[in-house]
Amino acid sequence: MAVGERERDPVTGQYTTGHDWNGIKELDNRVPRPILFFLIATALFSIVYWVLMPAWPIGVTYTKGLLGIDQRQTVEKAVEEAAAARRAAWAEDIAKLDFAEIRERPELMQIVRESGSTLFGDNCAVCHGLDGSGNPGFPSLADDAWLWGGNPEIVAETLRIGINSTHPETRFAQMPAFGRDGILDRPSISSIVSFIRNNAEGIEDLGPLDTKGVEEGARLFAENCAACHGEDGRGDPAMGVPNLMDDSWLTGSDRESLIRTISEGRQGHMPHWEDRLSELDRKILTLYVTEIINGKPEAER
Repeated sequence: MAVGERERDPVTGQYTTGHDWNGIKELDNRVPRPILFFLIATALFSIVYWVLMPAWPIGVTYTKGLLGIDQRQTVEKAVEEAAAARRAAWAEDIAKLDFAEIRERPELMQIVRESGSTLFGDNCAVCHGLDGSGNPGFPSLADDAWLWGGNPEIVAETLRIGINSTHPETRFAQMPAFGRDGILDRPSISSIVSFIRNNAEGIEDLGPLDTKGVEEGARLFAENCAACHGEDGRGDPAMGVPNLMDDSWLTGSDRESLIRTISEGRQGHMPHWEDRLSELDRKILTLYVTEIINGKPEAER
């Protein structure tokens, strides 16, 4: 329809679009300015958002935006803050109370059980096993054979400084190589093994005794081993020397294993955890090991 032929609405005087719906004609009005402003503002906002925020997928990644905001990191931070708030409620009590006082608080021991299990699994289980019974060549924490003593204070200190570790205050423990260093010959070592196997608990199959016999082994033991292991062979926790008369053997109690140990020596290693775990985490681990895994009263350790 030409401009001159356009129809005007008799009521408003506005041109119509020429469309007719059952007698209702649409006015040819301009888009209201507020709506135009809103559309323009929305378009500008979208452009600014695309520039500042993560927005467009690009293959296996996406545009990161100038602000570098990551909602995953935001959520993770919020979760960490919430966990820290919950942790603060009991962490202060565990930090300030001594081991005996914590043991008397069931709600704190429940925290020890839950948190300690995670700490132990993440840091200790690879060597000591998930149940603390020890992997080959690594000590069990579930029995009574504690080289340095099993009370919580000693265990906490061992966790802090380690054994034969790089910590300046580390505990040192080493078994000399009597055979390799020429201190004892093979028959003498075999006699000492006969003495140990004849007197140690839990060894039922003694096997053939050495030709020099148990008596010669006792003499050689007194001359070469008693200084560390004691005259009765029951060790010295103050020096980290193991008991040779119980039924707990780290590297085996059979004849060949004992001969190898005496001939070549032993030097275990436990890393120190002072630089890796907080004092609170080490305290929880100590309680978990001594109360949950070992599960014996301190007086019996």
